[in-house]
Amino acid sequence: MTKGNGRVKEARKLSRRSERSERRLFLADGPKAVEGALDVEGCVVEVFATPAATEQYADLAGAAPRWTLVDDRALASLSDSVNPAGLVAVCTFLDKSLSSVVEGRGAPAEPPVVEVRGAPAEPPVVEVRGAPAEPPVVEVRGAPAPSLETTPHLVAICADVRDPGNAGTVIRCADAAGADAVVLAGHSVDAYNPKTVRASVGSLFHLPLAIEPDPAAAVRAAQAAGLQVLAADGAGEVDLDHADDLLAAPTAWLFGNEAWGLPTELAELADHRVRIPIHGRAESLNLSTAAALCLYASARVHRRA
Repeated sequence: MTKGNGRVKEARKLSRRSERSERRLFLADGPKAVEGALDVEGCVVEVFATPAATEQYADLAGAAPRWTLVDDRALASLSDSVNPAGLVAVCTFLDKSLSSVVEGRGAPAEPPVVEVRGAPAEPPVVEVRGAPAEPPVVEVRGAPAPSLETTPHLVAICADVRDPGNAGTVIRCADAAGADAVVLAGHSVDAYNPKTVRASVGSLFHLPLAIEPDPAAAVRAAQAAGLQVLAADGAGEVDLDHADDLLAAPTAWLFGNEAWGLPTELAELADHRVRIPIHGRAESLNLSTAAALCLYASARVHRRA
Protein backbone atom coordinates (compact mmCIF):
# COMPACT_ATOMS: atom_id res chain seq x y z
CA MET A 1 0.00 0.00 0.00
CA THR A 2 1.06 3.54 -0.67
CA LYS A 3 0.58 6.80 1.21
CA GLY A 4 -2.47 7.61 -0.91
CA ASN A 5 -4.35 4.40 -0.13
CA GLY A 6 -7.80 4.90 1.41
CA ARG A 7 -7.13 2.87 4.56
CA VAL A 8 -3.79 4.56 5.13
CA LYS A 9 -5.48 7.95 4.80
CA GLU A 10 -8.17 6.98 7.31
CA ALA A 11 -5.55 5.74 9.77
CA ARG A 12 -3.54 8.93 9.34
CA LYS A 13 -6.55 10.97 10.49
CA LEU A 14 -6.06 9.42 13.94
CA SER A 15 -3.19 11.84 14.50
CA ARG A 16 -5.95 14.34 15.37
CA ARG A 17 -7.47 14.15 18.84
CA SER A 18 -10.96 14.93 17.56
CA GLU A 19 -10.80 12.00 15.16
CA ARG A 20 -9.50 9.68 17.86
CA SER A 21 -12.27 10.69 20.23
CA GLU A 22 -15.00 10.31 17.62
CA ARG A 23 -13.90 6.86 16.47
CA ARG A 24 -12.36 5.68 19.77
CA LEU A 25 -9.30 4.51 17.89
CA PHE A 26 -5.64 5.51 18.16
CA LEU A 27 -2.24 4.65 16.71
CA ALA A 28 0.43 2.64 18.52
CA ASP A 29 3.85 3.11 16.97
CA GLY A 30 6.74 0.65 17.24
CA PRO A 31 7.28 -2.99 18.23
CA LYS A 32 6.87 -2.57 22.00
CA ALA A 33 3.56 -0.77 21.62
CA VAL A 34 2.28 -3.22 19.01
CA GLU A 35 3.33 -6.19 21.13
CA GLY A 36 1.56 -4.73 24.17
CA ALA A 37 -1.57 -4.00 22.15
CA LEU A 38 -1.69 -7.55 20.77
CA ASP A 39 -1.68 -8.88 24.34
CA VAL A 40 -5.02 -7.13 24.98
CA GLU A 41 -7.88 -9.09 23.49
CA GLY A 42 -9.70 -7.19 20.76
CA CYS A 43 -7.48 -4.12 21.02
CA VAL A 44 -5.75 -4.26 17.64
CA VAL A 45 -7.84 -3.55 14.55
CA GLU A 46 -5.03 -3.55 12.00
CA VAL A 47 -1.25 -3.32 11.82
CA PHE A 48 0.48 -1.44 9.01
CA ALA A 49 4.06 -2.62 8.47
CA THR A 50 6.87 -2.36 5.97
CA PRO A 51 8.20 -5.56 4.36
CA ALA A 52 11.42 -5.26 6.40
CA ALA A 53 9.50 -4.93 9.68
CA THR A 54 7.26 -7.84 8.70
CA GLU A 55 10.31 -10.03 8.30
CA GLN A 56 11.87 -8.79 11.54
CA TYR A 57 8.70 -9.12 13.62
CA ALA A 58 7.19 -12.25 12.11
CA ASP A 59 5.84 -13.35 15.50
CA LEU A 60 3.80 -10.16 15.79
CA ALA A 61 2.54 -10.55 12.23
CA GLY A 62 1.28 -14.01 13.10
CA ALA A 63 -0.64 -12.70 16.11
CA ALA A 64 -2.31 -9.72 14.43
CA PRO A 65 -5.92 -9.95 13.22
CA ARG A 66 -4.93 -7.99 10.13
CA TRP A 67 -1.40 -7.22 8.96
CA THR A 68 -1.08 -4.90 5.99
CA LEU A 69 2.10 -4.26 4.04
CA VAL A 70 2.86 -0.64 3.20
CA ASP A 71 5.82 1.13 1.69
CA ASP A 72 8.21 3.26 3.73
CA ARG A 73 6.53 6.56 2.82
CA ALA A 74 3.11 5.30 3.86
CA LEU A 75 4.47 4.04 7.18
CA ALA A 76 6.29 7.32 7.82
CA SER A 77 3.02 9.20 7.28
CA LEU A 78 1.46 7.21 10.16
CA SER A 79 4.36 7.68 12.58
CA ASP A 80 5.53 10.80 14.38
CA SER A 81 8.89 9.22 15.19
CA VAL A 82 12.04 10.65 13.65
CA ASN A 83 13.14 7.12 12.79
CA PRO A 84 10.02 4.93 12.46
CA ALA A 85 10.45 1.30 13.47
CA GLY A 86 8.38 0.09 10.54
CA LEU A 87 5.08 -0.87 12.13
CA VAL A 88 2.05 1.03 13.45
CA ALA A 89 -1.13 -0.50 14.89
CA VAL A 90 -4.63 0.92 14.81
CA CYS A 91 -5.98 0.19 18.30
CA THR A 92 -9.22 0.61 20.20
CA PHE A 93 -9.43 2.90 23.22
CA LEU A 94 -8.48 1.25 26.50
CA ASP A 95 -9.91 3.52 29.19
CA LYS A 96 -12.42 2.17 31.68
CA SER A 97 -14.85 3.80 34.05
CA LEU A 98 -13.38 5.47 37.13
CA SER A 99 -15.39 3.23 39.45
CA SER A 100 -14.16 0.04 37.80
CA VAL A 101 -10.55 1.17 38.15
CA VAL A 102 -10.60 2.24 41.81
CA GLU A 103 -12.96 -0.49 42.98
CA GLY A 104 -11.37 -3.32 41.01
CA ARG A 105 -14.38 -4.17 38.87
CA GLY A 106 -13.53 -5.21 35.35
CA ALA A 107 -16.37 -3.76 33.25
CA PRO A 108 -15.49 -1.60 30.24
CA ALA A 109 -16.35 2.06 30.40
CA GLU A 110 -19.22 1.44 27.95
CA PRO A 111 -20.64 -1.55 26.06
CA PRO A 112 -18.75 -2.47 22.89
CA VAL A 113 -20.28 -1.02 19.75
CA VAL A 114 -18.70 -1.54 16.36
CA GLU A 115 -19.50 0.83 13.52
CA VAL A 116 -18.24 0.29 10.00
CA ARG A 117 -18.14 3.07 7.44
CA GLY A 118 -17.29 2.46 3.80
CA ALA A 119 -13.97 3.90 2.66
CA PRO A 120 -13.04 4.70 -0.94
CA ALA A 121 -12.98 1.63 -3.16
CA GLU A 122 -9.27 1.13 -3.55
CA PRO A 123 -7.77 -2.37 -3.56
CA PRO A 124 -4.65 -2.93 -1.50
CA VAL A 125 -1.28 -3.10 -3.18
CA VAL A 126 0.12 -5.87 -1.01
CA GLU A 127 -1.39 -7.55 2.02
CA VAL A 128 -0.51 -10.52 4.17
CA ARG A 129 -4.22 -11.18 4.51
CA GLY A 130 -6.76 -10.32 1.85
CA ALA A 131 -8.96 -7.25 2.26
CA PRO A 132 -12.29 -6.46 0.60
CA ALA A 133 -12.28 -4.31 -2.52
CA GLU A 134 -13.86 -1.54 -0.46
CA PRO A 135 -11.80 -1.46 2.74
CA PRO A 136 -13.94 -0.50 5.73
CA VAL A 137 -13.16 2.08 8.34
CA VAL A 138 -13.84 0.50 11.69
CA GLU A 139 -14.97 2.40 14.76
CA VAL A 140 -14.95 0.55 18.05
CA ARG A 141 -16.46 1.78 21.30
CA GLY A 142 -15.63 0.24 24.66
CA ALA A 143 -13.49 -2.71 23.54
CA PRO A 144 -11.88 -5.01 26.14
CA ALA A 145 -9.08 -3.46 28.16
CA PRO A 146 -6.80 -4.58 31.00
CA SER A 147 -8.97 -5.35 34.03
CA LEU A 148 -8.57 -5.64 37.77
CA GLU A 149 -9.76 -8.84 39.40
CA THR A 150 -9.09 -7.72 42.98
CA THR A 151 -9.35 -4.53 44.98
CA PRO A 152 -6.44 -2.24 44.00
CA HIS A 153 -3.70 -1.45 46.49
CA LEU A 154 -1.75 1.13 44.50
CA VAL A 155 -3.14 3.68 42.04
CA ALA A 156 -1.65 6.79 40.43
CA ILE A 157 -3.91 9.81 39.87
CA CYS A 158 -2.47 12.52 37.62
CA ALA A 159 -4.26 15.88 37.77
CA ASP A 160 -3.77 18.36 34.93
CA VAL A 161 -0.61 16.73 33.61
CA ARG A 162 -0.03 18.49 30.30
CA ASP A 163 3.18 17.02 28.91
CA PRO A 164 2.62 13.79 26.93
CA GLY A 165 6.11 12.55 27.72
CA ASN A 166 5.48 12.94 31.44
CA ALA A 167 2.09 11.25 31.25
CA GLY A 168 3.49 8.30 29.33
CA THR A 169 6.45 7.99 31.68
CA VAL A 170 4.20 8.03 34.76
CA ILE A 171 2.17 5.21 33.21
CA ARG A 172 5.41 3.33 32.57
CA CYS A 173 6.64 3.92 36.14
CA ALA A 174 3.29 2.82 37.57
CA ASP A 175 3.49 -0.37 35.54
CA ALA A 176 7.09 -1.02 36.62
CA ALA A 177 6.24 -0.45 40.30
CA GLY A 178 3.37 -2.93 40.11
CA ALA A 179 0.61 -0.35 40.49
CA ASP A 180 -2.92 -1.49 39.77
CA ALA A 181 -4.18 1.43 37.69
CA VAL A 182 -3.64 4.99 36.47
CA VAL A 183 -6.19 7.81 36.37
CA LEU A 184 -5.66 10.84 34.13
CA ALA A 185 -7.80 13.58 35.64
CA GLY A 186 -8.76 17.16 34.90
CA HIS A 187 -7.20 18.81 31.86
CA SER A 188 -4.52 16.17 31.49
CA VAL A 189 -3.01 15.41 28.11
CA ASP A 190 -4.77 12.90 25.87
CA ALA A 191 -3.78 9.39 26.93
CA TYR A 192 -3.80 8.42 23.25
CA ASN A 193 -1.55 11.24 22.06
CA PRO A 194 1.21 9.54 20.00
CA LYS A 195 3.89 10.96 22.30
CA THR A 196 2.07 9.65 25.39
CA VAL A 197 1.70 6.21 23.86
CA ARG A 198 5.36 6.14 22.82
CA ALA A 199 6.62 7.35 26.22
CA SER A 200 4.72 4.55 27.96
CA VAL A 201 6.79 2.01 25.95
CA GLY A 202 3.90 -0.46 25.91
CA SER A 203 2.84 0.05 29.54
CA LEU A 204 -0.36 1.77 28.40
CA PHE A 205 -1.56 -1.73 27.49
CA HIS A 206 -0.51 -3.38 30.75
CA LEU A 207 -2.69 -1.80 33.42
CA PRO A 208 -6.18 -0.30 33.64
CA LEU A 209 -6.60 3.37 32.78
CA ALA A 210 -9.43 5.76 33.64
CA ILE A 211 -10.01 9.28 32.34
CA GLU A 212 -11.89 11.59 34.71
CA PRO A 213 -12.59 15.26 33.86
CA ASP A 214 -13.00 16.22 37.54
CA PRO A 215 -9.87 15.65 39.67
CA ALA A 216 -11.87 16.04 42.90
CA ALA A 217 -14.23 13.28 41.76
CA ALA A 218 -11.23 11.02 41.18
CA VAL A 219 -9.97 11.68 44.72
CA ARG A 220 -13.37 11.08 46.30
CA ALA A 221 -13.92 7.89 44.29
CA ALA A 222 -10.57 6.52 45.46
CA GLN A 223 -11.39 7.33 49.08
CA ALA A 224 -14.86 5.79 48.77
CA ALA A 225 -13.21 2.61 47.47
CA GLY A 226 -11.07 2.36 50.62
CA LEU A 227 -7.87 3.89 49.29
CA GLN A 228 -6.08 6.59 51.24
CA VAL A 229 -5.09 9.48 48.99
CA LEU A 230 -1.57 10.82 49.40
CA ALA A 231 -0.80 14.07 47.62
CA ALA A 232 2.77 14.50 46.43
CA ASP A 233 3.46 18.03 47.62
CA GLY A 234 6.74 19.81 48.21
CA ALA A 235 5.17 21.50 51.25
CA GLY A 236 3.69 18.28 52.63
CA GLU A 237 3.59 17.56 56.36
CA VAL A 238 4.89 13.99 55.94
CA ASP A 239 8.42 13.13 54.82
CA LEU A 240 8.51 10.24 52.33
CA ASP A 241 11.61 8.83 54.02
CA HIS A 242 9.65 8.39 57.25
CA ALA A 243 6.27 7.36 55.89
CA ASP A 244 6.50 3.55 55.89
CA ASP A 245 3.66 3.08 58.39
CA LEU A 246 1.46 5.31 56.26
CA LEU A 247 2.48 3.62 53.01
CA ALA A 248 1.40 0.19 54.25
CA ALA A 249 -2.26 1.02 53.56
CA PRO A 250 -3.86 0.77 50.09
CA THR A 251 -2.94 4.06 48.45
CA ALA A 252 -3.83 6.34 45.58
CA TRP A 253 -1.01 8.79 44.91
CA LEU A 254 -2.11 12.19 43.65
CA PHE A 255 0.28 14.08 41.35
CA GLY A 256 -0.19 17.60 40.03
CA ASN A 257 0.77 19.71 37.07
CA GLU A 258 4.44 19.89 36.04
CA ALA A 259 4.68 23.66 36.44
CA TRP A 260 2.47 24.59 39.39
CA GLY A 261 1.79 21.32 41.19
CA LEU A 262 -1.52 20.63 42.91
CA PRO A 263 -4.11 23.36 43.51
CA THR A 264 -4.55 24.00 47.24
CA GLU A 265 -8.20 22.97 47.22
CA LEU A 266 -7.34 19.63 45.57
CA ALA A 267 -4.37 18.90 47.84
CA GLU A 268 -6.59 19.55 50.86
CA LEU A 269 -8.90 16.72 49.79
CA ALA A 270 -6.06 14.24 50.24
CA ASP A 271 -5.73 12.28 53.47
CA HIS A 272 -2.09 13.36 53.80
CA ARG A 273 0.36 15.51 51.87
CA VAL A 274 3.76 13.89 51.43
CA ARG A 275 6.97 15.66 50.49
CA ILE A 276 10.00 14.08 48.86
CA PRO A 277 13.10 15.28 50.72
CA ILE A 278 15.64 17.13 48.61
CA HIS A 279 19.09 16.83 50.13
CA GLY A 280 21.00 18.80 47.52
CA ARG A 281 20.47 22.19 45.94
CA ALA A 282 17.90 21.22 43.29
CA GLU A 283 14.74 23.28 43.50
CA SER A 284 12.41 20.43 42.66
CA LEU A 285 12.01 17.10 40.89
CA ASN A 286 10.53 16.32 37.51
CA LEU A 287 6.96 15.00 37.75
CA SER A 288 7.74 11.54 36.42
CA THR A 289 10.77 11.25 38.72
CA ALA A 290 8.67 12.21 41.74
CA ALA A 291 5.98 9.75 40.70
CA ALA A 292 8.54 6.97 40.38
CA LEU A 293 9.92 7.65 43.88
CA CYS A 294 6.46 7.72 45.48
CA LEU A 295 5.12 4.66 43.69
CA TYR A 296 8.23 2.61 44.41
CA ALA A 297 8.19 3.66 48.06
CA SER A 298 4.64 2.28 48.36
CA ALA A 299 5.51 -0.84 46.38
CA ARG A 300 8.50 -1.54 48.63
CA VAL A 301 6.38 -1.38 51.78
CA HIS A 302 3.58 -3.45 50.23
CA ARG A 303 5.99 -6.20 49.17
CA ARG A 304 7.52 -6.31 52.62
CA ALA A 305 4.17 -6.57 54.39
